[in-house]
Amino acid sequence: MNPYFLNRDDAAAKLIDTLPIERIRAEKWKVIAVSSGGLKIASVVAARAGVCVDMLFSEAIYAPSNQDCELGRVSETEEIVVHEELVDAFDIQYDYIYGEAHRKHEEKILASIYQFRKGMQFPNLKDEHILLVDEGCETGLKLMAGIKTAMSMDAKAVFVAIPVAPKSVAAAFNQIVDEAYIVHEVNAYVKTYCYYNDFDAVSDSAIEEIVEIQG
Repeated sequence: MNPYFLNRDDAAAKLIDTLPIERIRAEKWKVIAVSSGGLKIASVVAARAGVCVDMLFSEAIYAPSNQDCELGRVSETEEIVVHEELVDAFDIQYDYIYGEAHRKHEEKILASIYQFRKGMQFPNLKDEHILLVDEGCETGLKLMAGIKTAMSMDAKAVFVAIPVAPKSVAAAFNQIVDEAYIVHEVNAYVKTYCYYNDFDAVSDSAIEEIVEIQG
């Protein structure tokens, strides 16, 4: 398989070509990353448009007997999204989902908020135009958590921007957000790293630097 992108900077450049940059600048959209890799891309997009960037922290909720099977996700605002087909297939009780969501929020998300945002809570998105960004997606749960969070805060409009995504997930986004900007929609999607030549992990210091500059 030939990668679509050299690295995240290349993905950001190609994503920018699909985005209404002048509209983003004029309406002062808030660019929100939903992952560390997405933050690298989001920061480039935000810099081009001259707007702010932030990161929504979230954690996966895994099946009790399979730590590779993501059943759902909880965001830092305690919004929960669930992969209902998997939950039903594994006959998982929702009490387990909610219990794990609370535990992940207390043990992991709060720690990330203090480490990267110095304890500051997620900004109010009421009446804002929100652009949610990730580097790619397999299930779309990170972005779905972002969408649910923005909608629960009464955002005026919610958009999604992704360099690469499964066609089925892209179709789902198009049903619920104002617009989805996707460079490549893939039928037989594999892992996101397969679409990048360079997919190094984003360090904590890189995240801290981006968040601090914006702060």
